[in-house]
Amino acid sequence: MSYPRFMLAATASGSGKTLITCGILKLLKDRGMKVSSFKCGPDYIDPMFHAKVLETVSRNLDTFFTEEEMTRYLFARTAQQTDLSVMEGVMGFYDGLGGVDVKASAYDLARVTDTPVILILNAKGMSLSVLAQIRGFLSYRRDSHIRGVILNQMSGMLCKALTPQIEQELGVKVYGYVPPIPDWKLESRHLGLVLPDEVEDLQQQLQRLAAILENSLDVEGLLALAQSAPELSAPCPSDLEQLLSGREAEAVRRAAPEIAVAKDEAFCFLYKDNLRLLEELGARIVPFSPLHDSKVPPGIAGMLLPGGYPELYAKELSDNKSMLGSIKECVDNGVPTLAECGGFMYLHREMENMEKEVFQMAGVIDGRAYHTEKLGRFGYITLTPADEEKSGRSILRGHEFHYFDSTSCGEDYVARKPAGRRSWKCIHAKGNLMAGFPHLYYYSNPEFVLDFLKKCCEGQERNTNQ
Repeated sequence: MSYPRFMLAATASGSGKTLITCGILKLLKDRGMKVSSFKCGPDYIDPMFHAKVLETVSRNLDTFFTEEEMTRYLFARTAQQTDLSVMEGVMGFYDGLGGVDVKASAYDLARVTDTPVILILNAKGMSLSVLAQIRGFLSYRRDSHIRGVILNQMSGMLCKALTPQIEQELGVKVYGYVPPIPDWKLESRHLGLVLPDEVEDLQQQLQRLAAILENSLDVEGLLALAQSAPELSAPCPSDLEQLLSGREAEAVRRAAPEIAVAKDEAFCFLYKDNLRLLEELGARIVPFSPLHDSKVPPGIAGMLLPGGYPELYAKELSDNKSMLGSIKECVDNGVPTLAECGGFMYLHREMENMEKEVFQMAGVIDGRAYHTEKLGRFGYITLTPADEEKSGRSILRGHEFHYFDSTSCGEDYVARKPAGRRSWKCIHAKGNLMAGFPHLYYYSNPEFVLDFLKKCCEGQERNTNQ
C-alpha cells in the first residue's frame, strides 16, 4: 500500500529535531491534513509533544524492540488511517546500539520502512562547511535515504545563496531554513525535555513557530516528498496473528479483565502501543492517579505502574497514605502487577527525591530508591529469567534510563547489553509481582503480555467465585 511519509533526522542531538518536527506537524494540521507521527527509539517525552500538537496519539518505532516485519506492521497500522506520516529521528542519524552500531538508529528505521529522510543541520556559525557535513552523511551509507536538508539557525539570505551549490553538487534538495528564534526553546531536565503541560502558552508558541516555518520552508516540496515514498508491504506478522486469534486470547477477551493503569504527572512514561496490545487482547484499561485519587479502582484484575517522575512528587505521593495502603493491599492480595522504573521506585519502603530527602512509599519492596546523580545502566537491554539464563533465550527487550538506584533491585531476571558483554541481575518476579527498573516494550514479546492477562483473568475468576 501507499503510505505518504518522510523522516526528520539530524546530525546530532540538540540540532532542533523536536522543535522543527512539532512546527511542521502544526502547520500540516492547520492545513486540514490528518497526520500521524512517530518517534524513533525509546523516547517517551517527544511523542507527548507530537500528541499535544496533533491532539491524537503519537507512537514509537524501534528496530531494536521489534523485528523488521513487526516494525513495518506497527507503522502501517497507524499510518493507514491518515493522509501523511512524519517520523522524528533519534540522536544523530546513524547513532544506534552502544554508539558503535547503526542498528536501532534513525537510519535503520528509514531503511526498514523505506522512508525518505530530510536531514536537519544546526548551521549556526557555518556557511559553505555545511556542504562537507551533508556530503559525509550522504556517503557514509549508500542507501542513506537522505533526500533533502533543512538548515537550522540560518538566515534566509545565506540559505538562498547556498541552495544552488547544495542541490547541484550533492544532488539533494534544500527544503528551506529555520531562522534563529532566540526567545523560545524547549527546556530540559534530568530525563530529557520538560513535559508539554509544563510549557507556558505551548499552543500559542507552536502557532507562532508554524507561521515562521510556513514562510521559511518549502512545504509543498515536503508534501511532494511524502507522496514519493515507495509503497510498503506491512502485513501482520504470522506469530502475532496466530496469538491474537488463538484460544487463549479469545478466553481473555471473554473475561475482559480490568487493568488499572497509573497515569498522572508522576507516572506518564507509557508506550501507547503497550496499552494497545493489552486492549487488543481484551483488557479494559482503567486509568487512575496515585497522586490525586485515594484508592486503586475497585474490582480490578491487574495493575500497571509505569515510569515517570515520582521523584519530583515524592512528598505528595508519600502524603497520600490511603493510596499507598490501597496499592500494597492489591499486591498483597495477589493482584498481578507490573511496575517499571518510577513505578518500581514507588513500591519501595522508602524513596529519595532529587534533594535526597527520604519519604515513605508503598512498602511492597523492602528497600530504598536513592538518587545517584548520574545515569545508571543506561540503554537497551535484553531480559531473560535468571533460571533460564543459561539457555541464552531472550524473552523481553527493554530500555533503562534513570538517575536513581535501589538497595533492592531484584535478581529474578538477567539483563544483558546487546552491544557488549555487560550483564546484571534485576527485577523482582515472584508470584503476582514483576517490578524493576527496565522499561518493557510489549510487542517485543506479545506472549509475555498474554501470560500476564491470563493471570489477571485467573485472579478475577477466583474473586468472582468467592
